[in-house]
Amino acid sequence: MSEAQSSSLSRRQFVGRAAAAGVAVTVAGSVDALYTAQPALGTSGPKIGYGPLIEDPDGMLDLPRGFSYKILSREGTVRPDGLPIPSRFDGMGVFPDRDGGSRLVRNHECSPTSKIKVVAPAERTYDPAAAGGTSTLVVDRQNGAKKEFVSLGGTAINCSGGHTPWRTWLTCEETELKAGQSGYTKDHGFIFEVDPYDDRRNVDPHPLTAMGRFQHEAVAIDPRTGIVYETEDAFVAPLGCFYRFLPNRPRGGWGSLRAGGELQAMHIPGLPDLSVVQEAGAEFHDVQWVTVPDPLAKTESVRAQDYAKPITGGYKLEGCWWGDLDRCVYFVSSFARTELGPKVDHDGQVWRLDPRKRTLRLEVIFTRPKPGSDDPEFDAPDNITMSPYGGLMMCEDGLGEQHILGTTEDGQVFKFARNRVNNGTPEKPEYGELSGVGFSADGRTMFFNVYTPGITYAITGPWRRRR
Repeated sequence: MSEAQSSSLSRRQFVGRAAAAGVAVTVAGSVDALYTAQPALGTSGPKIGYGPLIEDPDGMLDLPRGFSYKILSREGTVRPDGLPIPSRFDGMGVFPDRDGGSRLVRNHECSPTSKIKVVAPAERTYDPAAAGGTSTLVVDRQNGAKKEFVSLGGTAINCSGGHTPWRTWLTCEETELKAGQSGYTKDHGFIFEVDPYDDRRNVDPHPLTAMGRFQHEAVAIDPRTGIVYETEDAFVAPLGCFYRFLPNRPRGGWGSLRAGGELQAMHIPGLPDLSVVQEAGAEFHDVQWVTVPDPLAKTESVRAQDYAKPITGGYKLEGCWWGDLDRCVYFVSSFARTELGPKVDHDGQVWRLDPRKRTLRLEVIFTRPKPGSDDPEFDAPDNITMSPYGGLMMCEDGLGEQHILGTTEDGQVFKFARNRVNNGTPEKPEYGELSGVGFSADGRTMFFNVYTPGITYAITGPWRRRR
């Protein structure tokens, strides 16, 4: 995300349902914080979206009139080095290139059973038995592909991550498997730092062990204090937690996180499970942090250890980002189902933690028109970003048709893009999930991925149009 500038937006209730577009979702809560967290990216969405989606004659991606896509990368394509591009395109960081183009660092959420595994040079491989990693793509101002190569290999289930203030990418392993399990020769469940500009720095990859070994999803960094906030996408009991890492070198810079620090888990008195909070605007005071006894989880998962105080759990804690204006950190609980461990069902929560006031507030809660229904037309979003032209852009990760969704200035949800390549089901795991959404530094291009079969898109068009 771009750096924020001063702006404001009056507090309002955000209740939207794009019934005409067939989006079965109701979003209730005060959404202004989501806009003002990154006001340089717009304080409201377009009036009523960008218009209906036009069917793509090539059967790839439907977009509104005037918008077009370019395919930057496809799973299985043979690169100049003779190796095929790996599978499972997931989280992605977008960085400005020196010539006005962009550099993309893309995660590959690959396991040893993945169709096309990540193969990296030995000097950029952590565990030769692991199949995940990252690719770096370099594109020019016209989104012409200039270069693509594997920048990190030998990691496992690289899901999401986050930018650092010094313009590197933190890629997160979403696993807890150790050496000896699934054929791995080293422990996994760590965060790794990738430099999108100088690949020499990616030689001899080191896991950031002090930041914990657990099912990592995403991270966000407070640029003033250097504190790193981390989400845990745990989908089996016990519930995952929200963490903060206090680095020994808070001023940052390449490699600074290798210097270690202290990992702490969130404790909110009287709130053991975030799912029980069902009213937007609910606020909890006296947020506390307790030291993680064993960040390396040698014998017990980090979330299952014996803490001085009970840690506050949440189901599938995923997206995480820093708001420069309000100096707060935001994180998402994708959904919750009681049969999976949480106390109460929901279809998505967006939380705001204010480190200075030590408060946690539920900003948005996603609910279905019929509570408890399994309407597959819309599933709570996974990756979320802010558009430079206003509003949220959200990636769907669920059943049925998968979209990039946007929000208007009046809180309506609209479809911006529809994946036509595939729409999978759990029985046929060719998921059409969309992921890794982000914008170029000049705002001209939106990048995102199709998870499988892996495709990276660049979208351009009349972004300032108000339909």
